[in-house]
This record gives sequence, structure tokens and C-alpha cells, in this order.
Amino acid sequence: MCGIVGIKANRPVAAEIYDSLIHLQHRGQDAAGIMTYEQRMHAAKGTGFVRDIFTEENMPRLLGNTGIGHTRYPTHGGFSHEEIQPFWTEVPYGIALAHNGNLVNYSELAEEITDKQKRYLNTRSDTEVILHLFSEALSRTNPADSNGDFFESVCQAVENVMDHASGAYSAVSTIVGKGLVVFRDPHGIRPLAKGVRKNPDGTEDYIFASETTMFYALGYTLTGNVLPGEVIFISESGRYYSRRLRTAEFSPCIFEYVYFSRPDTMMNDVSVYRSRLRMGQNLAESWLKKHPDVVPDIVIPAPSTANTAALSMAHKLGVRYSEGLYKNPFIGRTFIMPGQRERKKSVRYKLVPQEIEIRDKKVMIVDDSIVRGTTSREIVKMVREFGAKEVYFVSACPPVKFPCFYGVDMPTKSELIAAQQDVSHIEKYMGVDILMYQELADLEEAVTRKGDHHIDRPCMACLDGKYITQDVDDDKMREMEIMREKHRNGDDLWQWSKKSSS
Repeated sequence: MCGIVGIKANRPVAAEIYDSLIHLQHRGQDAAGIMTYEQRMHAAKGTGFVRDIFTEENMPRLLGNTGIGHTRYPTHGGFSHEEIQPFWTEVPYGIALAHNGNLVNYSELAEEITDKQKRYLNTRSDTEVILHLFSEALSRTNPADSNGDFFESVCQAVENVMDHASGAYSAVSTIVGKGLVVFRDPHGIRPLAKGVRKNPDGTEDYIFASETTMFYALGYTLTGNVLPGEVIFISESGRYYSRRLRTAEFSPCIFEYVYFSRPDTMMNDVSVYRSRLRMGQNLAESWLKKHPDVVPDIVIPAPSTANTAALSMAHKLGVRYSEGLYKNPFIGRTFIMPGQRERKKSVRYKLVPQEIEIRDKKVMIVDDSIVRGTTSREIVKMVREFGAKEVYFVSACPPVKFPCFYGVDMPTKSELIAAQQDVSHIEKYMGVDILMYQELADLEEAVTRKGDHHIDRPCMACLDGKYITQDVDDDKMREMEIMREKHRNGDDLWQWSKKSSS
């Protein structure tokens, strides 16, 4: 999961891209990058948090009125500086590209590009593969010197991506001297919103981003979403072109609503905040059916993604809501930290129980999800240590049983506790008196109940094993699991990939 932003404006965009990445920091903590152009490309990249990467020294070098930015949470590729997006190529024109998502068929495409087309891949990132598919097709066109003709060439290049790439991809790209290009995979698995800002002189500026949280602060008005299978081109002169190239079942990732997105964003025309309120309502109704005689003294969230669902559940149950766990805001999100040891250590650094709210009480903890179980178990242990009489644990998400290959770091079944154990065993492992998960149908209902969203069916592959692209079988799953393990260990992926395909 990553955060991307692209801006085409009538004034320098570097500062606004920086501000946008600050708003998208929760989507990626490992690295970030910005690329702009003014006659030529200008770039600044680094590892760590956005605020530490971009400085008074490098920001003034990011010249131009067109640019893209990226915050990185790696699900594909290594951890070196070369893997930091945006990527760029000088042929044709000079193209920079950043993407959010994950390709299922990366290995096949990498082999095709390197062995058959004799092209060089400098990284192990699937973003570089997308950039190659786009730029290689664009280089085969010979558009006349007009925006309309160039848009036709852009459409052909994106068609080439869609013809070959399988998986989730929302992409933003700049082309030197031409403008800004954005496109989204035919299923719309990963989000991409769009906004416009009207200037006093009648011109318009455009923004495209993974979430909408920065729109208001920067003066943009939300105008909808990049549609699944759509490509949009904003020319150098500010002319807006769009075309929907493919149509398929609209299946945005449901885990965006459960965990990743900020509650104040509108995602696919659905309020993330309201969807989480509805998750809490549905959880409360399920609790009353399953445990009508069990009434907690307080309901506390595992902060802060679960705060909204916990508040709603407490209200529905008629039980006091309490922030019984204080979150240190300077510790990153434990779910996207690399490695179990790092996650476990960070839980106690990040969360501190408030004893006065917990001691001698029957405590209901509401969390957004249980993935590996490491964080949940540590939370329960801390609440027990601070004197809770009984502990109930409720998950706003159903059991996560399958790995995600569309951009969420759930790489192997062996790391997913619900794929290995049933609820009674997980309940015992976590040390809780009662464990309750959200029902799958209730989660889907919570997301899709309101809004003019046109969602056919959310992607819930990590919950039900139904992979939207329909090309993930047992062999592909094992191949991708091995690939992820080797990424984490820093092994030479390309050498392994060549051996495995021979």
C-alpha cells in the first residue's frame, strides 16, 4: 500500500505535492519521492518520513508546474534507494511514473522484458515494469504535434499496460513538455480521486491522489474519481482529456475502509468515517445476538483506526466509550513495520494503558482487524496487566485468511493467524474471555450501504479467497509468497526468478 499524488497547475507544484505527501504519510512510512519538470526532470527522494526527506536545500530544486509524488510501503521490490518512486526514463520525451498497487504477473513480465525484449530492469519493483510497458508503447507511436493526437498515443500506451499487466494499479505520470497522465486498472482495486481548483484568471489546476484529505487545505474541490479502466491526460496548456478504455466489475479493496485510509477521506464516493460507524453498528447488533447477557463496563478502541467503530459500537450497546489506551503519535503504524520483532516491540512503545479506565472493569477492546495476531495479543496482555477483570476483543474485520496480492502486506498464509487456527484457538492465544469477528456480509453492507458509489462488489480476496483478476491459483500463490520472502531477506530476486522459470 502506497500513497500517490499528481498535480498539474498554473504555478509551481513542489510545495503542494509535499503537503499532499504529508497527508498520505499513513499509507507509507519507508520512503518518499517527488519528481517535477521544467524543461527537464527534477527529483528528490529518500528513506524515512516525508518531513525528513524534503528540506530547504532540495525543495527549491523541484521546479515546474507539473509533478508527482509517492510515499512508499513496499509489497514488491527491495528496500534500496533505487527502489524509491517515482521512477523515470528518458525515452521517449522523459517520463516519470509512480503507482500504488501490485502486479500478480510481475515475474512473467520481468522475464519477457529482460530475456525476450533485451531491455534492462534496474530494480525489482513492479512499478518499473509498468513504466516500461507504458513508455515502450508510447515510443512506437508518432503523434502529430497536437494535444489530441498525443492523447491518442497515450491511450495506446495505457492500453498496452492493460493488455499485459494483471493486478492492481493506480498510476500518475509526468511527460516532459507534454503534461500529466493518470490511469487506473479496470477493476479499480486501488483508489485514485480527482479534484479541481479554479483560479481568478479562469484557468484550472488539477490534482489526483490516493485520498482526498489534502484537497480542502490546498483549495481543491473533489470532482469524483478516476474511473476503473480510465486514462486522463492534462496537456501542458491545461487541456483536459479522458477516456475509459476498459470496463470490468468495479471491485475496490475493502481493507482501505477497514484500516488503511484516513477516516476523513471520501473513497470511491463512500465516506470512510461513515463506513466505520456502520461497522460498529453491525458489530453491536451481532454482539447482542451472540452474547445478550454479557455487558462490558467500557468499550475502548485499539487506537486510532478503530476509534470510529468503537465509538459507534459503544453507543449502540449503551456502554461508556473510553480511550483507555493512549497512543504515542510519534510511533509509526505497526501493521506496516517490517518484521514481527519490530511490530511486537513497537506496540508497547506506541500504546500505554490508562489504569484508571481499566482496573476492575470488564473491558471490550475494539480493533480494526486481526492479521498476524501479534499486536492484538500484546494489547490484551497490557490491559490484563493494568487490572482488567475481563477482556473481550472485537474485530471490525472478518478473519483474514488469505494473502493479498494487490498491494497489502499479507504475504504468506503462515503469517495469518486465522489461516492457521479457528476462533477458539485464537481466543486462547490472545488470552481473551470472548473473541468476536465481524461477519463478512456485515462488513460489505457497512461499506456499500450509503453513497452513489457504483461498487459492484468490493475486493475481499484476503477474507474470502476470491481474487478479482482470476489468475491466482495455488502455484501462483506459492510463487508470490516465495518472492515476498526473498524481498524481505534481500535475496537476489531476479536470479531466483530466472531459475524458477527455467
